[in-house]
Amino acid sequence: MENRNMQQANMLSSDSPQSTRTSTDSPAAEQSPANKDSPAPPPQHSPPAEQTDGPAEGSSEAPTEMTWDLTSFRKPGEKTFTQRSRLFVGNLPVDIPEEKFTSMFAKYGNVNEVFINRERGFGFIRLETRTLAEIAKTELDGTILNNRPLRIRFATHSAALMVRNLLPVVTNEVLEQAFSQFGPVERAVVVTDDRGRPTGKGIVEFANKVSARKALECCTERALLLTTTPCPAIVEPSEHFDDEDGLSEKLLQKTPKYYKEREQTPHFAQPGTFEFEFSSRWKALDEMEKQQREQVDKNIREAKEKLEAELEAAKHEHQLMLMRQDLMRRQEELRRLEELRNQELQRRKQIEMRHEEERRRREEEMMRHSREQEELRQQPEGFKPNYMENVSRLTHTHVH
Repeated sequence: MENRNMQQANMLSSDSPQSTRTSTDSPAAEQSPANKDSPAPPPQHSPPAEQTDGPAEGSSEAPTEMTWDLTSFRKPGEKTFTQRSRLFVGNLPVDIPEEKFTSMFAKYGNVNEVFINRERGFGFIRLETRTLAEIAKTELDGTILNNRPLRIRFATHSAALMVRNLLPVVTNEVLEQAFSQFGPVERAVVVTDDRGRPTGKGIVEFANKVSARKALECCTERALLLTTTPCPAIVEPSEHFDDEDGLSEKLLQKTPKYYKEREQTPHFAQPGTFEFEFSSRWKALDEMEKQQREQVDKNIREAKEKLEAELEAAKHEHQLMLMRQDLMRRQEELRRLEELRNQELQRRKQIEMRHEEERRRREEEMMRHSREQEELRQQPEGFKPNYMENVSRLTHTHVH
């Protein structure tokens, strides 16, 4: 993908302002910035004079203009107009209009955030993607504009944070999810080594400084946990290093100290000389610093291992405590259920006792009634008429 992008960019390099370059004192200026790390293109020979009798005979067809699809420079899921695609343009003419400044980057797609400081001669511009910004930087860096070579670099990301103390299970997606609560995140990356193994560090780039400041303050005052293990993320401002362009000879200011230090070319110090003595002392100091750093790293590593062991022991003890609490809760629940069961049995027993008492009372009533009936049947024959007469008489009296 990158090779195809650079090939398309080189095809269109003739449309950029590089054609106005002039020679400078620095040998590096004689080479096109777009081809700094590639061999110089072969020289183009003009056709013989006899083949160009007329201006129209040798060029019957106009040269074909190459076109490129800007969408091909956008990675799947890549966010556009981020601070990663923001360029710093230095050494601008003081009278450059904004339209001309913008038109320099027109061939690289849409632009955003155009800013020019004419008093100090610099400006900022934001392109759609990082790839387009890299192509624009490669083609336009060192371009001569109004007899001034432009200096183009990637602008420092002012809303980037470094995150340390990440566990191996933390991924880019987890990192972005964790920090999205503070504001829009442009990019979240877990740093890995050359084998793809996580280094415990990550980079989070926000869309604005407010979100980055909020994340830094919250993570400093509180403990942000990204996983189950209580290992908080350590957040600090990210340092910006230019490891692509570095410091070239043409950018270094030529002071008297510069010329004094450059009197000697790179060489090895010879034993027994003044240079060798102090070089040895410098190396000894560096070795002492290295040993002390190794000792500090060892102490920190041992402290981390001890903390991890204590954490595992504490987690085990915490699990045992939770299990004991759960067991006590279950025992209390069983006791309560047993108590409710006993109460229910007692209630049922009382109900059965009442039913039994009611049954005995009915049986006694029935037995008493049966005895009375039996006694009435056992009365003499003469007693029954008199009894019936008395009953009739009493009934008659009540009626009257």
